[in-house]
Amino acid sequence: MGSNSTVDNNGELRRYEALLQTADLVVHHQELPDLFRELALRLRELADFELASFSLHDSVKNVMRVHTWEGSTLTTIPDEVPIEDSTSGWVWRNQQPLVVPDERLDKHFPESLTYLREKGIRSYCTLPLTTAQRRLGALGLGSTREDVYGEKNLRLLRRIAELVALAVENALMYSALELEKDRLQTLLEVNATLITSLDLQELFPAISGFIRKVIRQEYASIALHDEATNSLHIRALDFPLAKGLIGGGIMLPLSDSAPCARAFRENEVKVFTQGDLAGMHSTFVDGILEQGIRTLCCIPLVTRNGTLGTLNLASREDNAFMLPDLSFLKQVAAQVAIALDNARAYREIAQLTKKLATEKLYLEDEIRLERNFEEIVGDSPALKRVLGQAKTVAPSDATVLILGDTGTGKELVARAVHRMSSRKDASFIKLNCAAIPTGLLESELFGHEKGAFTGAVTQKVGRIELADKGTLFLDEVGEIPLELQPKLLRVLQDQEFERLGGTKTIKVSVRLVAATNRDLEKAVAERDFRSDLYYRLNVFPIRMPRLRDRGKDIPLLVRYFVQKFARRMNKQIETIPTETMHALSGWEWPGNVRELENFIERSVILSDGPVLNVPLAELRPSNYDPSRLDGTLESLERDHIVRVLRETDGVIAGSHGAAVRLGMKRTTLQSRIQKLGIQRDEYEG
Repeated sequence: MGSNSTVDNNGELRRYEALLQTADLVVHHQELPDLFRELALRLRELADFELASFSLHDSVKNVMRVHTWEGSTLTTIPDEVPIEDSTSGWVWRNQQPLVVPDERLDKHFPESLTYLREKGIRSYCTLPLTTAQRRLGALGLGSTREDVYGEKNLRLLRRIAELVALAVENALMYSALELEKDRLQTLLEVNATLITSLDLQELFPAISGFIRKVIRQEYASIALHDEATNSLHIRALDFPLAKGLIGGGIMLPLSDSAPCARAFRENEVKVFTQGDLAGMHSTFVDGILEQGIRTLCCIPLVTRNGTLGTLNLASREDNAFMLPDLSFLKQVAAQVAIALDNARAYREIAQLTKKLATEKLYLEDEIRLERNFEEIVGDSPALKRVLGQAKTVAPSDATVLILGDTGTGKELVARAVHRMSSRKDASFIKLNCAAIPTGLLESELFGHEKGAFTGAVTQKVGRIELADKGTLFLDEVGEIPLELQPKLLRVLQDQEFERLGGTKTIKVSVRLVAATNRDLEKAVAERDFRSDLYYRLNVFPIRMPRLRDRGKDIPLLVRYFVQKFARRMNKQIETIPTETMHALSGWEWPGNVRELENFIERSVILSDGPVLNVPLAELRPSNYDPSRLDGTLESLERDHIVRVLRETDGVIAGSHGAAVRLGMKRTTLQSRIQKLGIQRDEYEG
């Protein structure tokens, strides 16, 4: 009797120890297969069984995933059994134990019965695995003996199931935390790598590597939106299936029914099943289906600058991309989008930098020019008419043809048109067609490719391309050779061209302002200028008045230029003699405003004091012949010299003498007095 009692006590002690060890497993974070294996070994001390099953509910597929332990072996790949036809599914759904004392008595689960009979199991017990937080699944125990799981054992088994449920929940939570930790780490790695990859050729392999790490799939690609063609350019990532379908890349119209196009248009994450894909009428999708793809996920690549395209992943499994995966993939896609946006911006900046470097001297010259609208000085009716026309045409994109003599300010009006237009924040690019040798003009206008001709060692960006989104000013447009005129006409009509030696058509948006001092109508009649180009240029003509037709503006221009050059030369000029102003206003200025500006600059250089010293004697053309004049200029000069001599009381030399006032040497003045026949009694007394 004592011996039996000792045996019972020892058995009970071993059970308590096994129960404590089972409870100890609850607080250890382990992978599920390892946990199930350890639990099975501990449960052998607590219950009678030859087969144990750990079933967990899969909410995605709505099945029970069963890990079976038999002997000393645990199945590493769980079986999937439907909820309706399995004991574990019934227990999970009803949250009640299911005890079958004899397998012959159970007729409700024929498939389970057949499996158990094959394993030699005669009785079995299935208990719910449930915690305060969630229903996890079921624990099943099977024995080769009948009626093993009575009421007494069932109470202990319920307690065991509670401990197993806690252990499983902890393991699941641990796995979820580890997964989240790994994914966060992956995101950090993605961010660190992608933000430093500014070259698309380097970026795509980097994206491929991270996509492999974060989620299982057989296909990955990126579709980027091409604004020029309104299509999606699909590029394969480093996956054999993607490369086999796409190769070096394909273009899909944005209107295509392909999944990536739909996700881009609707700007939201799209997951397509095999059935969804089969209903699409797309050659591209047909190719995907032929490869056994059953799930496709397209995630928009969104940045603050808009949607760039989509990240596309595909799998040969059903329901491959579920909610937790999508949340993470959206974070990955956000990082990829930023990287692509950075790479695109870097590429654009590099192109602009190259363009600026290529045209460095030209742009520096442009910077030196004063661009203030106030440089157009004057108040005459003729000038007001011109400025009114400029103001009228500026808001449109119409071509403007500015006509007029050299030096009348055609470029200033062209700049005014640009500044008053919607293109004012873009470039104003100018080219003097008469200043460029005929053989180089095509290259200057349209640019050239490397090797286009002897000496073309690098690619050159032409002025038309530089003026994209802005205004191109072609001065002396009448000097463009006949053979280049059709190419310019094409730019005006179609806004496109090819570089010299190139085959790629370059699209631009350029507003043309042209200027000439030639009679283009006469040139057209003489077949020196194409009539179609002339009509295309002559949309809105503005004719610049000559300076002699703006007599009222000369005093304003003189004062403006005196202030401008005096400030530049750090001089203080306070007075412009009345006689000088009369003389300047009376001269016809064949060189127009440019001649006046140059003459005033020279006068400021010659002025040492506060009075402007104007060399009026220089206002004579180089082919001056007194016998051919009508006396007007000579009389004007004679009267002016007499007036200055009167003001100086006949004093010629010295700092306050007439020679200094007139801006000439003493001997020169004396020679002029003698030549003009000026008598002393005309200015003395």
